[in-house]
Amino acid sequence: MIVLSARDISKSYGTDIITEDVSFGVEKGDRIGIVGPNGCGKSTLLNIIAGDLEPSSGNIYIRSDQTLGYLRQRNHFFGGGTVIGEAQKTFEHFFRMEREIEELQAKISDHTRPDFERCLTEYTALIEEYEKQGGYTYKSELSAVLRAMGFSDEDQQKKADVLSGGERTRLALACMLLRKPDILILDEPTNHLDLRMLAWLENYLRGYQGTLLVVSHDRYFLDRIVTRIFDMSGGTLNAYTGNYSEFLVKKEERMEALRREYEKQQAEIARQEDMIRRFRQHGTEHLAKRARSREKRLAHIELIEKPEEAQSRMKLGFEQNFKSGGEVLICEDLSKSFGVRQLFSGVSMDVRKGEKVCIIGDNGTGKTTLLRILMGEEMADKGYLKVGYNVDFGYYDQGQRLLDDNETVLGEMKNTYHLYTDTEMRSLLGRFLFKGDDVFKLVGDLSGGEKAKLSLLKLMLSGANTLVLDEPTNHLDIESREVVEDALMEFGGTLIIVSHDRYLLTRIPDRILELTDSGMIEYKGNFEYYLEKTSPQQEGSSEVSERGPSDKASDTGRTLELVRASEADRQARKQKEAEERRRARRSDEIEKRIHELEGQIADIEEAISDPSRAADFEWMHKQSEIMAKCEEEITGLYDEWLELQ
Repeated sequence: MIVLSARDISKSYGTDIITEDVSFGVEKGDRIGIVGPNGCGKSTLLNIIAGDLEPSSGNIYIRSDQTLGYLRQRNHFFGGGTVIGEAQKTFEHFFRMEREIEELQAKISDHTRPDFERCLTEYTALIEEYEKQGGYTYKSELSAVLRAMGFSDEDQQKKADVLSGGERTRLALACMLLRKPDILILDEPTNHLDLRMLAWLENYLRGYQGTLLVVSHDRYFLDRIVTRIFDMSGGTLNAYTGNYSEFLVKKEERMEALRREYEKQQAEIARQEDMIRRFRQHGTEHLAKRARSREKRLAHIELIEKPEEAQSRMKLGFEQNFKSGGEVLICEDLSKSFGVRQLFSGVSMDVRKGEKVCIIGDNGTGKTTLLRILMGEEMADKGYLKVGYNVDFGYYDQGQRLLDDNETVLGEMKNTYHLYTDTEMRSLLGRFLFKGDDVFKLVGDLSGGEKAKLSLLKLMLSGANTLVLDEPTNHLDIESREVVEDALMEFGGTLIIVSHDRYLLTRIPDRILELTDSGMIEYKGNFEYYLEKTSPQQEGSSEVSERGPSDKASDTGRTLELVRASEADRQARKQKEAEERRRARRSDEIEKRIHELEGQIADIEEAISDPSRAADFEWMHKQSEIMAKCEEEITGLYDEWLELQ
């Protein structure tokens, strides 16, 4: 059942086209991931679906019986109440029902009332409806969701208007999940979640009964949650079935097929044009008609657009000006508190030259504070810290607080690296996709992704031998994340990275260090090793326990059906390919014979033009007959050739 559809949606601002003729359909229960580079119109499309933005043309259809919930990336507005008070607004209908129940209870306590029977009937019906809607469980559900989003009992009493941007997003997500809309639209829901929150959200969404549309650059999340992908690029939308990894394979297959079809059509057009020219050369009325017919058909052919070349990729590479000593960092029993709140204690770790270390931990455990302590920008309350010989830190700040919002992009770079000429600096900025007048944008007007790229460029030019990165892939699109990961993999220096990006955590680290309030736990491997050690058999056991014999038998049947269908498709494809090869061979044979006959005609025409043969009428007559037979054979061959096309 279609619950949401779009037809020819276009959105533009002046001459700037954001989306163009976007059409799609969404079935009930679909789990759709929307992907594409920054600026391709993903959030614009969500705003149009949610009714926050009018399209320039086209229509959106949403079934009237479907409720819609939309989690925006930012601008989450709350009243002046507490965290729990804002979340409780989701359950206003239960509060009204509870008041009505109390009023009816008071009425039926008096058996002498003349309307006692009516009140009792209303009370019974209301109690049943209250239970049906979840009235007896909503309070525990409210508490569980808020805790899952990182709000302790103490945090739940905070005023909502003093929360940080990340906390406001988590509160908005909690409220949205508690509402349980039929169609849930999420714009970058994983940006401010730690690993524990991510795992909880994924489990929740896997059990969600409604329809899901999610914009995300979290490849791990997309692989685990979605069953369809909407790929947006160049203002258009292409739909694929499967999760993100399956989409990558299918997209490459599609693009390769489009390239082949385009090249095949171009070759065929050139071939037809050559044949038309050769038809005309023979001068016969029959072939002239053939030429005109082919020209008409060629004029009406539906041209295949040339597939877009891959967009320019950001070019990133980190180089160290000089190498550090073997020991980069040694710290023992570090502790840090702010007032009565202790972030962590007993933190001990050592980092050696060339290591790639990733630090993980729940939000609020002090990961960013620890990085600042390691670099000497903040003091620990107690403990021992030693920075090794020749260690030169380069720092990436996830909040981009090291950038001057009042400076231009070019000015920001020139202020830090003033030895570069404007031309050299603009060339470097072009590698990071700041082209043309983009270099004169104010830093404060840049998107989160653009600020991230600017910070990465500054870090690239620093020449530091020890890179300290705080959530380096936040705000970056998937392609830019891959560029950053490749550059970090190739970096010869030392890496200390705080991240919740599970793809990065799988690719980059030699070790994972988990920061807790009571110290550091070491895992000598990447994220897969961490999962193996922290949640053994979790995935397998939960899935097996939920699947009975009938499910397995059903799976076996479906597998056999897929195998049979695949074999039938393979046989049909083989037959089609064999027929195409036969036709191609015959076409080549015909073209070769036509070439021979045309050569023979050309030789006869040259011989006839010899003045010494002019008086030999018998020979001339014989040559004319040969030429006529050649022309006749050529005409027949062209007819057969045309049928093969």
